[in-house]
Amino acid sequence: MNNPQNKTESEEDFLVIAGQKIKSRLITGSGKYRDDRLISAVLAAAQCDIITVALRRIDFDKPHDSVLNFIPPGKIILPNTSGARNAAEAVRIARLARGMNLGAWIKIEVINDAKYLMPDSVETIKAAEELVKEGFIVLPYIYPDLSVARRLADIGVAAVMPLGAPIGSNRGLQTVDQIRLLIEEIDLPVIVDAGIGAPSHAAAAMEMGAAAVLLNTAIASSHSPVAMAAAFYHAVLAGRAAFLAGLGPQSDTAVASSPLTGFLE
Repeated sequence: MNNPQNKTESEEDFLVIAGQKIKSRLITGSGKYRDDRLISAVLAAAQCDIITVALRRIDFDKPHDSVLNFIPPGKIILPNTSGARNAAEAVRIARLARGMNLGAWIKIEVINDAKYLMPDSVETIKAAEELVKEGFIVLPYIYPDLSVARRLADIGVAAVMPLGAPIGSNRGLQTVDQIRLLIEEIDLPVIVDAGIGAPSHAAAAMEMGAAAVLLNTAIASSHSPVAMAAAFYHAVLAGRAAFLAGLGPQSDTAVASSPLTGFLE
């Protein structure tokens, strides 16, 4: 269960995935930029340690034009199986990524719904089961369904990545109640992925206890991607700090912070 930890100001607050300590709780993608040369500046402004890469965006015939050339050294590359329509395709893409020396980390995306781009839970579970057996560090993209998340946790995935809203919609946390259940019940990092469109959305996800957030469109589609990346960096820090501090209780009625009567008596 993901509960606040008692930390002193001097203690580091790491995101831990598969035993690896990661400083940043903001993860970004590498797609949709008008110029891939923006990627390194965006990563610097966002201070990200992990960046997702779709294999279908890598031109094997022109390796010098690869998006990988714009990612600074020292980052964790998280290939995703974007474009996979079933478990078999996702597994094949993951194996290709490892064959390209991109490491064992893999974000599973299995989508056969062309209109809403909702993940296929059944095929995602199948792919995760196979890839965990093959030694991959598996981070599945899912609809925030508690039963699915529990099944994936039992399989041995490294984290779960529930959507906040449809991919690329920038509509924020429309599944907040379902995500909260995952945070409360799943003993794995819960990384909110998809739909986050504003720094306030990212802060809200962190405030309720998400381990991290992953976003791409909100930065890449902004007028100033580098400035927006910096804004998200600060929002994630603020949301995490608020979660660790412990938000005050909510009330259905007004509660005065100072006495309302008796001052002049």
